Amino acid sequence: MELFPRADRVDDASLVAGLALGDEQAATAFVRRFQNAVYGLALSVTREPGLAEDVSQEAFVRAWRAAGTYDPRRASALTWLVTITRNAAIDAVRARRPTPVLAETLERLIDVTLRADAEETDGTERLALVALESERALSRLRSLPEDQARAVALAVIGGCTAAEVGRHEDIPLGTAKTRIRTGLRRLREALKEGGRDGT
Repeated sequence: MELFPRADRVDDASLVAGLALGDEQAATAFVRRFQNAVYGLALSVTREPGLAEDVSQEAFVRAWRAAGTYDPRRASALTWLVTITRNAAIDAVRARRPTPVLAETLERLIDVTLRADAEETDGTERLALVALESERALSRLRSLPEDQARAVALAVIGGCTAAEVGRHEDIPLGTAKTRIRTGLRRLREALKEGGRDGT
């Protein structure tokens, strides 16, 4: 017996619950509901349609495996799935090293994140920014000195280690660590201040 006979009409969290229970209709509805967002994000990171399709499939497999641990109190289903997709896309790009694709991809993510007119970007680029959780975080990120903002964007959005940030920015490892640490500290402080003043 299908547990979610009208799966297309239920909310996102219920679809994830159905996915965790192995309900076929819920799984089908889950993929149908999010396939465009997942593929769009995968394509924006990989820049290769074929690889983006593979990443999309991998993202849904990872979501199915992790569905039982999903907590709707911590994040929306879309945010949760976008994080899974972003990680799968980064893994796929890293697996193809050494290629120039990584540097190009990271530059694009940094550009999208730090551009003052980020509100005008299209839907697939906007999904890439969900990893930072909120527009408030993005606005604070843009307020950091550019070198720190780039280092934080590479680490948080690009998933880079400090050593990889150093290579990408052509700076010593110690400098990369300092920029990431200082940038994250300032970002946390700014978010706390914003929370206190209600902005």
